[in-house]
Amino acid sequence: MIKLVEMNLANFDNEIDTDIIKKISEITSKINQRVLAIWASDCVEHVLSYFEEKYPNDDRPRKAVEAARAWVNGEISVGEARSAAFAAHAAARDARAAEEDIASAVARAAGHAAATAHVANHAVHAANYAVKANPKERVWQYEKLLEMINQ
Repeated sequence: MIKLVEMNLANFDNEIDTDIIKKISEITSKINQRVLAIWASDCVEHVLSYFEEKYPNDDRPRKAVEAARAWVNGEISVGEARSAAFAAHAAARDARAAEEDIASAVARAAGHAAATAHVANHAVHAANYAVKANPKERVWQYEKLLEMINQ
């Protein structure tokens, strides 16, 4: 069983972030692609409100997260999940064009969550883009990953 090391979030800095990134990388390299898709979806859902507040009528990122979960449950094909990923990335480009960098990053995170159905490593990219909404997200992501693998 892996345990979370004590971290003083009041003094959160790049050194802690780098340490967590290494730990996440070690764990994600060893776990099932479906578990990674769930984790990536959880990471995105944790920050999806940043996008939805700016674009309440654009459901492409949410649909990408739903597609990732549907793929995990065997309800859709990899190709359908990839289509949802492409749509979320289009939403990211639209937000980027409007100079909404955080919303764009969240939409990219959603696209990578859905793309995890195609390539497992997209899960880490989803998490990395989600961190752009809030740098301290990484701690939550790590704790969530530990929770999932220790069940």
